[in-house]
Amino acid sequence: MKNQIIKHSKHQFIEGDVEHWWHEETNKGIRTRFSDDLLWLAYATLEYIDFTGDKSILDIETNYIDGKVLEDGVDEKYDRYIPSEIKETIFEHCIRAINKSLNFGENGLPKIGSGDWNDGFSEVGNKGKGESVWLGFFLYTILDRFIKLIKSRITSEDNEENKKLEEYVQKYQLIMQDLRKALNKNGWDGRWYRRAYMDDGNVLGSMENEECRIDSIAQSWSVISNAGDNDKKYISMESLENHLVDKENGIIKLLDPPFVNGKLNPGYIKSYLPGVRENGGQYTHSSVWVIIAEAILKFGDKSSMFYNMINPIEHSKTKEAANKYKVEPYVISADVYGSSNLAGRGGWTWYTGSSSWFYKAGIEYILGFKIENNILKINPCISREWKEYSMRYKFGRSIYNIKVKNPNGKNFGVTKILVNGIEAENKAIVLKDDGNVYDIIVEM
Repeated sequence: MKNQIIKHSKHQFIEGDVEHWWHEETNKGIRTRFSDDLLWLAYATLEYIDFTGDKSILDIETNYIDGKVLEDGVDEKYDRYIPSEIKETIFEHCIRAINKSLNFGENGLPKIGSGDWNDGFSEVGNKGKGESVWLGFFLYTILDRFIKLIKSRITSEDNEENKKLEEYVQKYQLIMQDLRKALNKNGWDGRWYRRAYMDDGNVLGSMENEECRIDSIAQSWSVISNAGDNDKKYISMESLENHLVDKENGIIKLLDPPFVNGKLNPGYIKSYLPGVRENGGQYTHSSVWVIIAEAILKFGDKSSMFYNMINPIEHSKTKEAANKYKVEPYVISADVYGSSNLAGRGGWTWYTGSSSWFYKAGIEYILGFKIENNILKINPCISREWKEYSMRYKFGRSIYNIKVKNPNGKNFGVTKILVNGIEAENKAIVLKDDGNVYDIIVEM
């Protein structure tokens, strides 16, 4: 992961935006107006530091790439972008990405540009006015976590560097306050969060719409970011379950209803058949975020049920189901079709990053196995029916045999943790690479 962060930082422009993708062999890549991909550099860096505690990565210097800024009216340009002579630390790369993203519209939400996480929303905001509710939640998450990182770099010395860091903290805290207000006021539609405001003033993800009445990722990230008002988080997730979870076909849709012939023209997403890929099918990446959100809200029965439901092996339990699914049942499918005679058919396999999110949801959020700075904590969020499960973790030369016991049928809540018979202080296990075997008992 460290190598990936370093590598990707070398594909960032000095203005803060990044290549949406590139070809390694030719140094050719595409510069776009996508509004989220630059922020994933900061997100990945935060994830790496939280897990390892290795903040030294922030001081590694890498070059930016040179490239002409996109002209007005131009959404993307494929070109050869070569390294510039300008070099800064990974910390500064992240700061540039964040600052580039602080571009808000008239509703106080970040501008979506030519797309955010959903590439198919290519014409929602490419004229420069459209805003993304989901991006607001994602940006809020980045700011919240990055402020803590900045504070950890401030020393007691009275120098320019510390003053600059303190200015970042104050600036980002004010933006977070305003952003949270905007999300819960202008992003709220009454029973769930809207998805985006378009250049022409139309709204995606509104109950007044014929198409795209509700979108999944604005609801799940209101929980993941903790930026949603407390009551709104629960209401919006209940709405998601009612409108987007299709138990009959074993899928969680990205949005509903799909775009067909309505007045909304959000971009190339509309060129997909209804229920295919982003256009109302299950985009597995987003369905896993639903599972994570349910676990954060401590709905262990739902998170476990949805996790099992979208597991591809469940689509092949009978010959009839396998014939409907049609793709490999042993790898995650990037998408599963969601409507008419195609409902339940698998899409692209072997290509997806959804598998890593699926793994993370299962290990960290359901089984509760979480490492931060080489300290292991186990906080399960499981089905009440689970009475016991075990895990085996290899840390360097050491082995950790973990048994979780749930005799009282709880969804969450750990009573105590024993390490080789001795109760762990603060229910935390300091991982040691000493070649020993550790027997862990977790009592819920």
